[in-house]
Amino acid sequence: MAKVKRIEIENRKARFNFHIEESYEAGISLTGSEVKSIRAQKVNLGESYAFMENGELKIRGMHISEYENAGYSGHEPTRERVLLLNRRELDRIDSRIKTKGYAVFPIRLYENERGFFKLEMGLGTGKKTFDKREDLKAKDIERDLRRQN
Repeated sequence: MAKVKRIEIENRKARFNFHIEESYEAGISLTGSEVKSIRAQKVNLGESYAFMENGELKIRGMHISEYENAGYSGHEPTRERVLLLNRRELDRIDSRIKTKGYAVFPIRLYENERGFFKLEMGLGTGKKTFDKREDLKAKDIERDLRRQN
């Protein structure tokens, strides 16, 4: 059996800009042309965020480029997409979002073993400038230590 390449797209800004307290794995409602574009890795998670609306968790700002061969039934690149979670998880996220300072943001988009696309969502607070500087210092020190060894 041929080895299948799994798709994984990471939002590197998320770990730099947020303290991640919890993470959730959510399914995502996609159209056919969106799936084709994701397989071609034409996705940008950088400016996206999740919000609650009418008891559903939706993601806004996730840019999935249009698929060239979609024909007339393409998709809008930045449309809001519904995230699929259990009711218990949705209630927990909703109560935390209402707390001041908490946000829900995508960490990575990947394809699981069954071929479904999942979105790993993080729940946390934004980092302050001095926190970001501390992270950069720690990364530089670790890189220097690896070079010396």
